Amino acid sequence: MIDLDGTMLDTVADLAAAVNLMLAKMGRSPLDEALVRNFVGKGIPNLVQRSLAGNMEGNVDTALFERALPVYLDCYESVNGKHTILYPGVAEGLDALKRAGFPLACVTNKSTRFTLPLLKQMKLADYFAVVVSGDTLPKKKPDPLPLTHACKELGIAPREMLMIGDSLNDTVAARAAGCPVFCVPYGYNEGHDVRELDVDAIVETIAEAATLIIKS
Repeated sequence: MIDLDGTMLDTVADLAAAVNLMLAKMGRSPLDEALVRNFVGKGIPNLVQRSLAGNMEGNVDTALFERALPVYLDCYESVNGKHTILYPGVAEGLDALKRAGFPLACVTNKSTRFTLPLLKQMKLADYFAVVVSGDTLPKKKPDPLPLTHACKELGIAPREMLMIGDSLNDTVAARAAGCPVFCVPYGYNEGHDVRELDVDAIVETIAEAATLIIKS
């Protein structure tokens, strides 16, 4: 199982562009992309709240948030994939895993509305037998349900299913599901170092993860 944003794809430029489009429509000043990068990590509602507040706490008026969220969703849909790039080693790693016969699942908190078009646009869709988005099930990461669901779909016991991600959400979900977990160090972990997380390995790239998996 592989996470999407921050693990396979660097989507921050799109997310930041959508944030600033939303803020402009709300009559607010734009934010630096570097700040928005730290706001990414717990789904779009949190990103919107943090962007409106301009801080990690994201404490904003409920009415303002409810007005801003659909604006953000429309803005993000208009830029989804325009500035997104594949992280180094992703294509090589996925190719190696596919050649070795490993079934793959993409498990992300991004909603289906954005996940499926993005996978298709970035030419990743054909790698994955299962895609679990943030709205596929009643709960999303860090709840273990998306991971256990992917395991059931592929007929694989959780202890035999590796999660590769970039954040606390991924590691907490994996441990709760009973899955081993690798993390990449370059993604979105709300400004924290992934080396502080409970992981089985830190891998520099998906290609490195594939090498370790195939050797084992």
